[in-house]
Amino acid sequence: MMVRMAKHPISRLRLAAFGPFEEIDVTWSPGLNVIVGDNATGKSQLLKAMYSSTKVLRDTEALTKKELNPSLATKLMGTLRPDNLGRLTRRTRGRVSAKVGLTFAEIEVPLEFTFGSHAKREVAVGSVPERSLDDEPVYLPPQELLSLSASFLGLFDSYETGFDETWRDTVELLLRPALRGPRAQQANEMLDSFSGLLQEGTVTENNGHFYLHQPGIGTLEAPLLAEGQRKVAMIARLIANGVLLQGGYLFWDEPEANLNPASQRAIATVLVHLAGAGAQVFVATHSMFLLRELQMLGEGINPRYVGLSRVQTTEESAAMAAVQAQAVDDLDELDYVAALRAESEQAQRYLGW
Repeated sequence: MMVRMAKHPISRLRLAAFGPFEEIDVTWSPGLNVIVGDNATGKSQLLKAMYSSTKVLRDTEALTKKELNPSLATKLMGTLRPDNLGRLTRRTRGRVSAKVGLTFAEIEVPLEFTFGSHAKREVAVGSVPERSLDDEPVYLPPQELLSLSASFLGLFDSYETGFDETWRDTVELLLRPALRGPRAQQANEMLDSFSGLLQEGTVTENNGHFYLHQPGIGTLEAPLLAEGQRKVAMIARLIANGVLLQGGYLFWDEPEANLNPASQRAIATVLVHLAGAGAQVFVATHSMFLLRELQMLGEGINPRYVGLSRVQTTEESAAMAAVQAQAVDDLDELDYVAALRAESEQAQRYLGW
């Protein structure tokens, strides 16, 4: 099967005064990107900033400042759910203006926009890419979504649910029908590489509910599957219906949540396979087990690792310290991993004390 990469992968992200970030400038791999850091270092905000931007560039018909100004603001509000947009700026004394910039491969002009700390629901777009995005962005939260039915969409649209907009977006993508014809054959070839993780099963949808059909075992409703199976099955469904077939952007926040080591290993296998098959993958985690699995499995696809950490000055509290980003090609060069290794070595010394 011919591998088609995401047509315009994100090559660079710049954030200034956005969330906990004072100023970061990160270059990305067109394949697998792994973001690590402690809690409250902005991993989810970073993912959602990129997801919101790519989603708007994918779905907006006319890429003009007039169209993008409200669309970007609305999407950021829906995915991050602040009381007002200005709450997404970095907390500091006085007024501040957040800046977001995304550069895409094979697109000359980056997307750049700003908004102030007093902004309600508006951004100011500074530059607009000359073309829209072809590939579909997908955001997966730490929780699996396969056990949600089509009724979730009506519930989300009619009531205040407390869920952010990424849940609705992804459930809608999962409900897309499976492919037929030559593209279905391509999807099956791609799924064959990790079908063993689902005991050769296939994921189907009927009346808004998902099922896993396993030869020799039978059919199980999605809520009856183990958490790890449901997460793998989500990816299988998104390949079978073409969303992540030979391309796409996948943003996955803490895929290891609620999973045992064996299931985390399965997720790592899926992520590496997706990146190798053409999707641009962004994973946020603080699981050392998942990190090592991705490191071992991803040797042939040159992953990019980004560590997030707070740098405290004498004048500010730890909670107010700005988050900085360190991007490397070798996981063991990350300061965050070195700190984890020191903790592990101390634990070993303590056991022998």
